Amino acid sequence: MAAIPESGPGEWARYWQYAELPDLDLLRARYVRHTFPRHSHEGYVFGTITRGVEDVGLPSGTVHAGPGTVVMINPEVPHTARAGVPEGWVYATLYPSSQVINDIAADTTSLRGTVGFTETSVVDPYAARLIGEVHRAAEEGNALAADTVLRVMVTRLLRRYGSALPVRAPRSAGARDAARARAVLEGRMAAPPTLEALAAELGTSPFALLRAFKKQYGMPPHAWLTDARVRAARRMLDAGTAPAEAAAEVGFTDQPHLNRHFTRIVGVPPGAYQRERARTYKTGPDLPT
Repeated sequence: MAAIPESGPGEWARYWQYAELPDLDLLRARYVRHTFPRHSHEGYVFGTITRGVEDVGLPSGTVHAGPGTVVMINPEVPHTARAGVPEGWVYATLYPSSQVINDIAADTTSLRGTVGFTETSVVDPYAARLIGEVHRAAEEGNALAADTVLRVMVTRLLRRYGSALPVRAPRSAGARDAARARAVLEGRMAAPPTLEALAAELGTSPFALLRAFKKQYGMPPHAWLTDARVRAARRMLDAGTAPAEAAAEVGFTDQPHLNRHFTRIVGVPPGAYQRERARTYKTGPDLPT
């Protein structure tokens, strides 16, 4: 279990990966003061609250998620999260890759292509319990149970709330400029241009580029870049790179700079994240209940 630095009393979090299910990340946590800034995930998010209330800010509005609620977030959907009540919230979250979800959809439903979920928040105590059971099985080192329950849970949610996601093609000039700007930022992550320089390079104005980028990706370029840097740092930490080296490689000024943004977006510090990823669990950890 890893504590959040400078967090409120009683906060704890564990973000990890079970070796037998490598395309699935798991988070169990209690947050009170911690807030997640606007960010997105490459894969899917399935979370359920066991105590308290989590306020999840989505493009469609704020979801007030309490016990028995399942929150479903599709890939690349920007969102925030914070406590919805003074005592915070306790939750269990699964982060399966897009490949995992689409493979299950192809095996158990008639959905094809890239699938998604039409609802972001549903009261489904049974699915909520299944999310907790995936965590429990993984913590106990029971790969068969973890994999089975994960597939049952995803199939249930796909059949009730699943659909094929429309393909978003950058047809407008603004959308094309946003996509080009994103490619530039990805390629120059450690030394990005200013907004003015980026707009001039793309043949547009700074404000027009800012509007187009926010419309396309749900956040301004600087916020998107911070999120992208944290994603890149995570991949480097997964590969065994030291946090200080990862910080420099992705463009953070130093390790404390990485620590601050990584902790805000992922929910645990990079050192704790890397230690958890490096371990293989055969027995359950000592986590608060």
